[in-house]
Amino acid sequence: MKYSKLLGKTTQTAPHDADSINAQLLTQAGFIDKVSAGVYNYLPLGLRVLAKINKVIREEMNAIGGQEILMPSLHPISLWKITCRE
Repeated sequence: MKYSKLLGKTTQTAPHDADSINAQLLTQAGFIDKVSAGVYNYLPLGLRVLAKINKVIREEMNAIGGQEILMPSLHPISLWKITCRE
């Protein structure tokens, strides 16, 4: 894949609203794009890195006999009320 064909491009200037150095560097390098406070889109490079990290973790978990689960992003309010976090 040629870099010239990628969706995200590098920028020289850091985003003015980035909270951390990590967010600044990842945005400048074209790995992520900020949507709103705490919400980021993975651009093609960032998604490739995330897939490789997942692959390494999955291989290591399989090697020790671990099990993988997938939990929902949204939870029922009853769970929040039980722990007084509503």
